[in-house]
Amino acid sequence: MTERELSRRAKHRPSVLRHVEEVSGSVAATCRYYGISRQCYYTWLRRCEAKGIDGLKARSSAPRHTPHATKADAVEKILWLRQQYHFGPAKIAMY
Repeated sequence: MTERELSRRAKHRPSVLRHVEEVSGSVAATCRYYGISRQCYYTWLRRCEAKGIDGLKARSSAPRHTPHATKADAVEKILWLRQQYHFGPAKIAMY
């Protein structure tokens, strides 16, 4: 996702929060209108109350820590076998 898209989404979130107060008065109706879950709405609301508008910026969904990830040297060997010999998963598993 590009920086422009992330910026556009961050600008959209305050309008969703304002819609409840100014237009519908109902969280459920607003969520149906914008196509988001109520859980998502309340998450945005908590972030906005805690950190202001900066709390509504998009965050990375990537895990911070992956303890069971394949080691880098094993990944290199797998890629080398795939590129040089065109081995599939069964033959690579033998190595």
